[in-house]
Amino acid sequence: MAWRKSPSELIALFDEAVPKDHRIERRKMFGYPAAFLNGYLFAGLHQDNFVLKLSPSDRDRLIAERHASMFEPVPGRPMREFVVLPQSLLSERAALATWIEQSIAYVAGKPPKVPKPAGAKKAASSKARGSKRR
Repeated sequence: MAWRKSPSELIALFDEAVPKDHRIERRKMFGYPAAFLNGYLFAGLHQDNFVLKLSPSDRDRLIAERHASMFEPVPGRPMREFVVLPQSLLSERAALATWIEQSIAYVAGKPPKVPKPAGAKKAASSKARGSKRR
């Protein structure tokens, strides 16, 4: 399945809406703009969607109040902590900023991720293949 690029207007909104904060790292994930804090993805784009990572209570509230939906980059495979923001919310800059701050607060409350050593995934994969040959 080929994914579509995000529209330039959505990319500009993302760039404007994600705060300029020394703790936030901006980089691409699967070719889409994404924002990380302490090693955790907290906001990103996927095709025409602006997605946020939220606490369970904030997710439930956003779904109930604003008709957000769970994020499924591949149908049937949801990313359980992420929601797709409704279009109506994207046009309300103050409300959007509030939800982004909720996402940042949620991720900031987690212990920082410890980066995996380079090549760790490859080494583990090689060991698994090697054990099958015996």
